[in-house]
Amino acid sequence: MDSEKLELTREEMRGFGYAVVDALVEQSCGLAACGPGVKGRREELEALFREPPPEQGAEPADVLRQVTEGAFRSMVFVNHPRFFAFVPSPGNFIGAMADALASGYNAFVGTWFAGSGPAEIELVTVDWLRQICGLPESGGGLFVSGGSVANLTALAVARHARIGYEIADAAAYFSDQTHSSVERAFSVLGFAPAQMRRLPADENFRLSMAALEAEVARDRALGRRPFCVVANAGTTNTGAVDPLAELAGFCRREGLWLHVDGAYGAAAAVTQEGRALLVGLGEADSVTLDPHKWLFQPFEIGCVLVRDADRLKSAFRILPEYLRDVHRFREEVNFCDYGIQLSRGFRALKLWMTLKVFGLDAVRKAIARGIRLAEVAGRRLRERPEWEIVTPAQLAIVSFRYVVPGRTEEEIDILNGRVVEELLAEGFAVVTSTVLRGRTALRLCTINPRTTEDDITETISRMERIAEHL
Repeated sequence: MDSEKLELTREEMRGFGYAVVDALVEQSCGLAACGPGVKGRREELEALFREPPPEQGAEPADVLRQVTEGAFRSMVFVNHPRFFAFVPSPGNFIGAMADALASGYNAFVGTWFAGSGPAEIELVTVDWLRQICGLPESGGGLFVSGGSVANLTALAVARHARIGYEIADAAAYFSDQTHSSVERAFSVLGFAPAQMRRLPADENFRLSMAALEAEVARDRALGRRPFCVVANAGTTNTGAVDPLAELAGFCRREGLWLHVDGAYGAAAAVTQEGRALLVGLGEADSVTLDPHKWLFQPFEIGCVLVRDADRLKSAFRILPEYLRDVHRFREEVNFCDYGIQLSRGFRALKLWMTLKVFGLDAVRKAIARGIRLAEVAGRRLRERPEWEIVTPAQLAIVSFRYVVPGRTEEEIDILNGRVVEELLAEGFAVVTSTVLRGRTALRLCTINPRTTEDDITETISRMERIAEHL
């Protein structure tokens, strides 16, 4: 080891690399046999990790052991087959190794000048997603950290394309089921809360066309400037899909930008079942999706797609003198011109390698299986009289609640919330709750391709036993 050069010897690098791979293989292969992890206690973790910056180095094996036996034992594994909370990130080993390659080669994909090969792979992989979503050949985009930055990027383009920087009296529209990242993005872009129209969803938790049309007409009559509608292609709460085709027609007539947040649900367009639910997705002006959700990648990788890729460059391109060497050739694509980041890594590699190794058909079957598993969960719940389905299975999400005759709604809400806590403490599975029509509901999201029907059946049985005991 040469500490002054921050270098290991060839053999030290190989040995440490093998140790890391061995740890990852053991974790991946043993995951189903263990629980989905635990939430660590702050005081215990402080005692384990808090120290002054170390002046002298330690053996790599000892540091690796501290991470694997300390940090990674105090976390919930969102790739566990019985992690049904929020929207899981199932991951896959090829994607993990691709991240290691991208990091090891230290690929810079901000400019073609520095990363032409990786940039070409990103161009190709983004175009695969464009085709899956049904956007025209004029479309394009880039990879970002996740859905939050993807939504921010798309809405910055919407602002630039429709109203420029004069945002006074501008208004944007979305349902009350829309992800919080959309409101955060509008806030970052300078919009006040009063400019965001958070409309009540209809009985199916979709954006109501009637409510939208009325609100836009009202704003126009008051001299305001409607400019953007945000639709959902699979809400986090229920998997609901807004009426995309109707919204696309309305937005065209009204001159509004239609952005579709398809963080997890847009990927279902690769399946027959998903295409039937996502009719109109390809008519959007912009779409976001998270390959670290239903395209089975490790964190973090989000994607923003724009119907006209030149809109991205119009919104973001700035030409400082220190980048003059990277802009000399028109056929070269510089991703720094298409988004917020100049310094950006090789996120595309893991998705590209996954699709190359497993093939799109395998991914299609895995997504279709996730849809069916939620339907299995719905059937299991209907077989038990204590459970009430709140929303039926759609895009791999089903919501439900445990109902006790003679108890008040408030008592039932508390009971269902405690089921979440007790199940996590038990260590077999993880679910989360939400609020639908003012009442607490539990939900399962079944997108992990390694989840079994037995996992679902046993999770429901354990929740029932916990509820009965409480």
